Amino acid sequence: MNKFPMTVSGEAALREELDRLKRVERPKVTQAIAEARAHGDLKENAEYHAAREQQSFMEGRIMEIEGKLGNAQVIDVTAITKTGKVIFGTTIDLVNVDTGDTVTYRIVGEDEADVKKNLISVGSPIARALIGKEEGDIVVVRAPGGDIEYEIDQVQHI
Repeated sequence: MNKFPMTVSGEAALREELDRLKRVERPKVTQAIAEARAHGDLKENAEYHAAREQQSFMEGRIMEIEGKLGNAQVIDVTAITKTGKVIFGTTIDLVNVDTGDTVTYRIVGEDEADVKKNLISVGSPIARALIGKEEGDIVVVRAPGGDIEYEIDQVQHI
């Protein structure tokens, strides 16, 4: 089975969500189903059907998280020797060659990506262009609005 890269913080977030679903949400839904059952006829009981649907979604999410954690290859970038090379988990400061604007990205797993927090997926066009490059290299990123040239200013293992 294929392993998927994940950062330490990404694994911790998934484990926290899994724990919350199992310890808090599951008992709530079970209680809601029990209460709805007590109201009588289940065929026309909207509360019962809503609680069962909620239970179904929650159990599906639990299975999904367990599957992701089972196939995760957790990479602790802080334990890897710093070489100035862009690898999974590193935080990269980029300078737009045309405008001089600086942007910082961290390369993370697919499930951890959040562009608003500058967390980019390892499979994104920017990350694919950066992986394997070193500080000082010029990288061309193919974007829908045209090619953008960035210079890799700094690679951090944080």
